[in-house]
Amino acid sequence: MTMVVTETRRSIGVITLNRPQALNALSLDMIRDITAALLVWRDDADIAAVVLRGATQDGRAAAFCAGGDIRFFHQAALAGDPRLDDFFTEEYTLNHLIHAYPKPVVALMDGIVMGGGMGLSVGAAVRVVTERTKMAMPETRIGLFPDVGGGHFLSRCPGRYGEYLALTGQAMGAGDAIALGLADLALPSERLPALVETLGDQPMESAAHVRAAIAAAAGPAPEAVLAAHRGAIDLHFGQGDLAAIVRSLRGDASDWAQRTLADLLDRSPLMMAVTLEQLRRARDMSLADDLRMERDLVRHCFSLRPGAASETVEGIRALAVDKDHAPRWNPPRIDDVTAEMVAAFFESPWPAHAHPLRVLD
Repeated sequence: MTMVVTETRRSIGVITLNRPQALNALSLDMIRDITAALLVWRDDADIAAVVLRGATQDGRAAAFCAGGDIRFFHQAALAGDPRLDDFFTEEYTLNHLIHAYPKPVVALMDGIVMGGGMGLSVGAAVRVVTERTKMAMPETRIGLFPDVGGGHFLSRCPGRYGEYLALTGQAMGAGDAIALGLADLALPSERLPALVETLGDQPMESAAHVRAAIAAAAGPAPEAVLAAHRGAIDLHFGQGDLAAIVRSLRGDASDWAQRTLADLLDRSPLMMAVTLEQLRRARDMSLADDLRMERDLVRHCFSLRPGAASETVEGIRALAVDKDHAPRWNPPRIDDVTAEMVAAFFESPWPAHAHPLRVLD
């Protein structure tokens, strides 16, 4: 089965992620196919815009893209497979390409949009969500950090929503995605096929024409559920460090604070500390600089403690391989994480002239 289907409809290029049995999780070959199509259409004067969407399979949840193929990460890390490095270098390059694309990319974010799926969609010119959208950056659940430009786009959410979403991996619906600047328009999922037909059947002479056609079909934004917790999120997740965030939550007897605290206590203490530092550094970075920092971080996730000693390998083992949901984090307690442990992740393993993302600007 072809995992990425590309087609043209008059002046519209359509890319369909076609791995629905895996919720359209990204493989290295899929990243390469998406990149190749975008590069061809970038220089094609007959293409006015690109639609990016996910295929859905009967009996499976709707998904735009559930992220990267974490089972591949696990296998490749244990085997020393060099394609693991290629995956992240090429994925982050693709994320940057979408952000900088000279023609409007329309991301139809129906169903599950997580991790690498957000990397594909957040940089699009028009980001459409539906009543089925379930969006998250859940990487801390597997001992990773919110990559694919997550430092850049999460740190630019209002208040301290970015720290909250990054550390907890909390999923959000269409209303919250729009309110936080991670999506633009809401459309009932049943209308998406007709929208693609409309864009493909009518001459689209400019980016403005494309945007107007989508806006005409859009409905009102749904309610932003997280807004009810804005004050608590800003209070607790604005604390100076991870230990202070946990102390602040412990002192709040509300059900929301105690659920949030329980979520954090399930995550890797080390990688939550790395994530918090990532978000706060990225707030003052360009996208390209953030992606370079994230490329450094992800290399260290698999190399500072190679093989099974990696927090990320252990997190994936517990969630997706053995499925015992009992990761053995090292260190196991937040109070045992030192500044030196965190700082090691932010030392680039490459000189600037040899960085794998040095050409991004």
